[in-house]
Amino acid sequence: MLIRTKRDWELPESAATPESVYLNRRALMTVAGGIAGGLALGGRRALAADAPAPNPAYTLDRAVTPEAAATSYNNFYEFGTSKDVVSAAQKMPLRPWTVRIDGLVEKPMTLGVDDLLKAMPVEERLYRHRCVEAWAMAVPWMGFPLAKLVAFAKPLSSATYVELQTFGRDVYAAPGLRQPFYPWPYVEGLTMAEATSDLAFLSTGLYGKPLQGQNGAPLRLTLPWKYGFKSVKSVVRISFTDKRPKTFWALLNADEYGFWANVNPAVPHPRWSQARERLLGSNESVPTQIYNGYGAQVAGLYKGLEKEALFM
Repeated sequence: MLIRTKRDWELPESAATPESVYLNRRALMTVAGGIAGGLALGGRRALAADAPAPNPAYTLDRAVTPEAAATSYNNFYEFGTSKDVVSAAQKMPLRPWTVRIDGLVEKPMTLGVDDLLKAMPVEERLYRHRCVEAWAMAVPWMGFPLAKLVAFAKPLSSATYVELQTFGRDVYAAPGLRQPFYPWPYVEGLTMAEATSDLAFLSTGLYGKPLQGQNGAPLRLTLPWKYGFKSVKSVVRISFTDKRPKTFWALLNADEYGFWANVNPAVPHPRWSQARERLLGSNESVPTQIYNGYGAQVAGLYKGLEKEALFM
């Protein structure tokens, strides 16, 4: 008798998106304009006519979160501390937008985000997303692997970390930046091993459309095995360093928001349990998975560091 081992990324038939829904969404994507080389409309680039099909290696074990839920319930403290930051975020101009690549690299550079996109292989991936506040969603991101940018940047062998920074008042004076008790600008960091993991992703689109401001336009980090605060939004600087970055939330409260931030149902936040999560759109409560369900891909990154990396 043939025994077939299910691959870790496969989803059950019952969880698959209906074919009619999927084809309709792809048709809408085809009608839209161009993400890399198309016209810029009001600073927000249209989607490519040849928008990439979903990468089959990155599927889901649950239904895709309704777009309205994923784009209206957002943490983005630069625009305010509530989840309703859509209106404020829509005012942020997305073009021109430059990204600085510096630190321990062969040659520091500053380039426009569209020039960066032209140099990268864009694809779509379905990822789970888990917030440290115990809510979760499952969404289709468009973008490119962070590993491709690392290769593009040509870091020196002495670089052991990647630091990513969100915009500051020099780019856009968002209302939240007026709060002096936050350690602006927002900074996050990864080890080089994490940054070159197959799962680490720089997102430029969502639901077949360009990212909206509240979701981190025009360029955001997406790390599906970590709590969402690691996925820094609206990136303006990517630095390579030999020192662990001093990250935004760890500077505020390292006991609650550590450097690793790997999803772990066994370790509660000091103020709530992480054993279960609430799905946006349905409010269904489901068990939290270790590494948010991506353990097969990333657990090896923490060999010998499990005790530290799975605490927070």
